[in-house]
Amino acid sequence: MPGRTDGGRGAFAGHAFADPGLLAQALTHRSAGSPHNERLEFLGDSLLGMIIAEALYARWPNADEGALTRARAELVRESSLAEVARRLQVGERLILGPGEMKSGGHRRDSILSDALEAVIAAIYLDAGFDACRGTVLPWFEAAVEAVPAHKVGKDAKTRLQEWLQARQRPLPQYELLSEGGEEHARVFRVRVQLVDPALSAEGEGGSRRAAEQQAAEAVLEHIEARTTP
Repeated sequence: MPGRTDGGRGAFAGHAFADPGLLAQALTHRSAGSPHNERLEFLGDSLLGMIIAEALYARWPNADEGALTRARAELVRESSLAEVARRLQVGERLILGPGEMKSGGHRRDSILSDALEAVIAAIYLDAGFDACRGTVLPWFEAAVEAVPAHKVGKDAKTRLQEWLQARQRPLPQYELLSEGGEEHARVFRVRVQLVDPALSAEGEGGSRRAAEQQAAEAVLEHIEARTTP
């Protein structure tokens, strides 16, 4: 089957499942019926948080709790998980209902990130925490090493607000452009508008906050491009 991360139906990214049913459930979206991956997603979210927290704790021995918390949030946010899921070709293995298939659910950040968390839980239930960490941590090691210092410190909305305040300029205005998708897979689109300098950008995410963060990040990139010689 094209797009698999390895050759077996019961394997994923190097982990061979003793119980292939766990992997099948992890890759089954709610729209395709039961058993689906929502409970696994809940467990995987906590497991991933622990794995990333442990890695950051080891990498930055002098960082305080706030910096570690912000760095973890950067690494496990929806868009970051969706990027990992695309690299692992999760979308090509998802089991979706007809509606989600038609609407391109296998490309949606929220569905991809949820499925990745579910797979993490499936690996843990299949083989325990050590095996789970050993499989999952390499997916994120490059991202952990590459987290810029300014992102570790503060999120995009905070950085944008502080940049404007430091120059005594009006605060940004966030506008919800659209909200769609099924109840369990909402998609929000937001625009952020700056008066001075005159800039705007849009962001999309599985929550309004996530969309606002993405929009703020895009505006900061525009600002950096304008000020870089």
